[in-house]
Amino acid sequence: MMRLILSSILLLLFCYSINAQTIKILTEKPGVSIRGLSVVNDKIVWVSGSKGTVGKSIDGGNNWEWITVKGFEQNDFRDIEAFDASIAVIMAVASPAYILKTIDGGNTWKTVFTDTTKDMFLDAMDFLPDGTGAVVGDPIGNKMYIANTKDFGSNWERTKSNDTLGKILAKGESMFASSGTNIKMLSSKKWAIVTGGLHSGLIMNDRYINLPIVQGKQTTGANSLAVLQQGKNTKMIIVGGDFQNDTLKEKNCVLYDLKNNKISFPQTPPSGYRSCVEFITSSTLLTCGTSGVDLSTDAGNNWHTISEESFHVCKKAKNGNAVFLAGAKGKIAIFFPTN
Repeated sequence: MMRLILSSILLLLFCYSINAQTIKILTEKPGVSIRGLSVVNDKIVWVSGSKGTVGKSIDGGNNWEWITVKGFEQNDFRDIEAFDASIAVIMAVASPAYILKTIDGGNTWKTVFTDTTKDMFLDAMDFLPDGTGAVVGDPIGNKMYIANTKDFGSNWERTKSNDTLGKILAKGESMFASSGTNIKMLSSKKWAIVTGGLHSGLIMNDRYINLPIVQGKQTTGANSLAVLQQGKNTKMIIVGGDFQNDTLKEKNCVLYDLKNNKISFPQTPPSGYRSCVEFITSSTLLTCGTSGVDLSTDAGNNWHTISEESFHVCKKAKNGNAVFLAGAKGKIAIFFPTN
């Protein structure tokens, strides 16, 4: 009888833990798809998306200012990096590819990078706190496209590593501009990128690691990676799947321990295709996609669904604890770990 009571208590506690995870919709902007999200702190949040749209909140998401960037009304800003309430950088994906920067809260924007190369398609940006950053784009002539900045995105230079990187990309291998999170800066001279399509891999500068994630179609592969650096040990959680079959659980998430050079699968994977993953704490992660949102409290080994709402991207505050999500129809939400 005592074992039965204890089992019942544990089950109730587990159910409460799941139910305690809450996602609250803050606002929606119909007709706009949001894939760019940057959370500066618990109050300042920027988003970017289709139709030249940028949004900003300075009160934790309660109120939003919406901006249509003049001259870029037809562009899709798939990624954004904000540094405070005044300074932000946005990335327009397709040819010609643009990066724009504002220093006055979005009132005016300056074009800081342009590339008119045929078939240009930028995918994602990432920055370190010191202003060092990188942008990655789809391969041009089977060569990886990367440009770097050292001054918070004011000036960009295409990296000299392109010719080397081009040799390791397979035919039909590319990146997805699904959430702006397929590249992570590990240091000022080192970064990690995940690829998808007919082949899927993890690229760390000139090193290439095959990923055992679902692949083989243009709609499959890795979409996002989250990185946790603790001393000399670095762990990565990589998510993806098949966005045309977004409830497929098979091989949609892998864990990579760099110190031990070990790749493994979670015991319980996310509940479908996932376009973004984010560390909330050293052991808690959030991942989202078009078929829902999943949470892990054991460093990615087991995931459980906390919402069936569709989102493209999730981010934790760079300086704070707030966690936001964004997606189609201009939907923006906040994640509460407990009631």
